[in-house]
Amino acid sequence: MRSRWKPGPYDREIITLALPALGALAAEPLYLLADTAIVGHLGTAQLAALALASTILDALATFCNFLTYGVTAHVARLHGAGEHERAGGLAVQALWVALAVGLSVAAIAAGAAPALIAVLGGHGHVALLATHFLRVGSIGLPFALIALAGQGYQRGTGNLRSPLIIVVAANLLNVALELWFVYGLHLGLPGSAWGTVIAQAAMGAAFTVALWRAAGVSADRRPHWARMRPLLEMGGALVLRTASLYGAFIIASAVVARIGAPSLGAHQIGMQLFGFLALLLDAIAIAGQVIVGRRLGAGDGPGARAIAQRMIELSLLGGVVLGAILFALRDVLPRVFTDDPRVLGRAAVLWPLLCLLQVVGAVAYALDGILLGAGETTYLAKSMIVSGAAYVAVAVTALLLHWGLAGVWSGFIVLMVVRDLTCGARFRGERWIVLGSDPRRTSTAQSS
Repeated sequence: MRSRWKPGPYDREIITLALPALGALAAEPLYLLADTAIVGHLGTAQLAALALASTILDALATFCNFLTYGVTAHVARLHGAGEHERAGGLAVQALWVALAVGLSVAAIAAGAAPALIAVLGGHGHVALLATHFLRVGSIGLPFALIALAGQGYQRGTGNLRSPLIIVVAANLLNVALELWFVYGLHLGLPGSAWGTVIAQAAMGAAFTVALWRAAGVSADRRPHWARMRPLLEMGGALVLRTASLYGAFIIASAVVARIGAPSLGAHQIGMQLFGFLALLLDAIAIAGQVIVGRRLGAGDGPGARAIAQRMIELSLLGGVVLGAILFALRDVLPRVFTDDPRVLGRAAVLWPLLCLLQVVGAVAYALDGILLGAGETTYLAKSMIVSGAAYVAVAVTALLLHWGLAGVWSGFIVLMVVRDLTCGARFRGERWIVLGSDPRRTSTAQSS
């Protein structure tokens, strides 16, 4: 019997999709680092304003990521079923949904900018700068959401290289424009915002062309509510799932802030590393969405389960490797971020938990991608609500019983374990194996 840690028959297919997905995922945090570096040299007020405005813009984009995940699941299933014309028609409907949602979100963000900045604690000159940045940045939201839908469609077809090229090109354009506007034209912080908007517009235009062409020459490209509704239904569940996870992160920061500044600094280091490393493992989850959706659409239930099992094994292996690397660098990595002995001392407390989190989280990420590919968004939302509630219970207890930073980060372990258990229970059953082009059908591999 083949060892699960040796190369298997599905590894090539998984890695072929996971590598370009990893490139596209890594482009965003690298762009944010460059953006921060460019603005950081303008002054402390400008950097603080960027932090406030970008927090809101990033959150809005994240809550709309259903445009990627929902479209990927639908299109992969349709392609697997050989219904390429329907998949192309869905691409155009996704474009309309992205445009409608993007314009609505942009209008709300621009209109409520002063209040949103105030909620985050912005005041005085920093608040004025952040409000202006947010209002300019909101212009780019419709283009950013079109890009999400475009990535979802192209992922669903198994084409992950084109999104990678477009995203990387847009990020390079953004950095070049920001450098020119900020330092060449001396436009300051607004120049940074306009550079991002123009780059997002170019990216949105590229994905608009791809979505429009996908429908074919003779297709009806008008908006159709019946065709858009499944995307919006999945979107509601995915937004709830994202909100539950974000809620846990917000509560974690709130609890740690009450422990003390050194603990908050260490927590920030841990969260930045946690977020970046999660992207590495998320690449396998994206491959899972595509491959599982395609296999189920083609009516291959046993194949979908077999390759999904292999994704879990590869993700777990990746988590073990990342955890081991983190542990080996426990005395090195924290010093990249700070030389404050108090912060370093608190980082040493959370570090073993951060290492363990890579392992237990790896399984959760893989299961998440598999079930997303199967269209199990409602179940995933329920799983995340339960997991988030478990985290809140641990975090509040940690605060009341003075468990400190270790208690807060133990809560993250509990959150991931609950996700592993709930999603694992669904995976072990047969209800997610729904065959054919429509995930809402009731036939399974057992009954086919």
